[in-house]
Amino acid sequence: MKAISLLAEIIKAQHAQELLETQSVASLNKYFEGLYEQAENGKTKAVKNLTADLAFKSAFILSQKLPEHPKVGALVEFVTKELQQNKLMKIILFTQYRDTAVKLSEELSKHEGALPKVFVGQAKKGETGLSQKQQAEMLDMFKDGLFNILIATSVAEEGLDIPKVDLVVFYEPIPSAIRHIQRRGRTGRQEKGKVTIFVTKGTRDEAYSWSAKHKENRMVYVLEKMRKELTTKLAPKQPTLANFDNNVKIFADYREKSTGTVKELVELGVGVKLEMLQCADYILSSRAGVELKTAQDFVDSIIDGRLLEQLKTLKKSYERPLIIIQGTQDLYSARNVHPNAIRGMLSTIAISYGIPIIYTKDEKDSAALLLTIAKREQEDKKDFAPHADRKPMTIKEQQEYLVSSLPSVGPNLAKELLTCFGSVEKVFTANEEELQKVAGVGEKIAKLIKEIATRPY
Repeated sequence: MKAISLLAEIIKAQHAQELLETQSVASLNKYFEGLYEQAENGKTKAVKNLTADLAFKSAFILSQKLPEHPKVGALVEFVTKELQQNKLMKIILFTQYRDTAVKLSEELSKHEGALPKVFVGQAKKGETGLSQKQQAEMLDMFKDGLFNILIATSVAEEGLDIPKVDLVVFYEPIPSAIRHIQRRGRTGRQEKGKVTIFVTKGTRDEAYSWSAKHKENRMVYVLEKMRKELTTKLAPKQPTLANFDNNVKIFADYREKSTGTVKELVELGVGVKLEMLQCADYILSSRAGVELKTAQDFVDSIIDGRLLEQLKTLKKSYERPLIIIQGTQDLYSARNVHPNAIRGMLSTIAISYGIPIIYTKDEKDSAALLLTIAKREQEDKKDFAPHADRKPMTIKEQQEYLVSSLPSVGPNLAKELLTCFGSVEKVFTANEEELQKVAGVGEKIAKLIKEIATRPY
């Protein structure tokens, strides 16, 4: 037991050293204070022994006199310069620790044009935290341009749909190739993006940076080796009709990549391109968009209200929309929903929206149907974009679009401004005091709007 206690002390001391080398003095001091509070109120022997150690006490006293970590100032200077060059830039700043995220937010908030928010997981004892609802609300605000710097921990490394992030900053390197790739993948999804990694010379930052690089190179090597081995092992097959379908192109939403339908399409020789689609799961031509659902998903989307919104967007975006319901499961027994509600939705789809519904047996059947339709659609014209040809916007939509293009003004705030002032002209001619009366518009956003509206071309 004594050996385990000593090991716990070593781990805690090593963590303090890591905070000093790679994070901030503020984070280190908060960690020290937490340990001494645990020693006073808790019963953990390792904490009590460590905090009683004279060398550890000396380190705590010295840390309180230290200047802040140079990386903090360097990062703030770098970010503010980037924002000066492009005031509409969206930045995700990754850091390992919540205390560092809070410190960076405080420092960045002192600079004009920087609007940071801390994005972390659910609250732990004595720490900053966000519920899932708060996380979703914050992401919507970031998408709408209500702030321009998302300071995030590992919770934002995967699963987020945030288009048009211009810059990703690593406050510290991480010794994991997968997490390194996930962080890097937050930018460059629709347009070019930039990644900057801060490394403190002569510290474990350097070791972590090289570790991630070597692991990533190793992954590439292993994947390439596997590809060559699989190619060698595959015996040549008798040509089939599928071999002649490689000129057919189908765009699939990237969330469909792990489904059996996409795999079956690839097996059939279809050129499947994964994209982030605004609507539809599959696009077969410039006029044909397909929403594919299992019976369970179809009923679930009726309950949560997603289906009607998807139908509206699909009908508005494509001349030939289609709904495919896949699987042999009975629609009426998928969930505890009254059959009349399901019948009502089916009639709404077919009659009100004029969207055909086709039933398929399984993924293989769905893939064959998609291929058949795509071949017919692409007989005369094979080149088409994955983005829907939307109908012309109404005057109201054009007004909202115009105002939403202002700095730090997204769709929601554009509606607020137009509701308050009544016209685009009055939004552009309003002074800063009048702009700040609108909910969501502070001094910084008001200044940015006036600067764009009044600066000579």
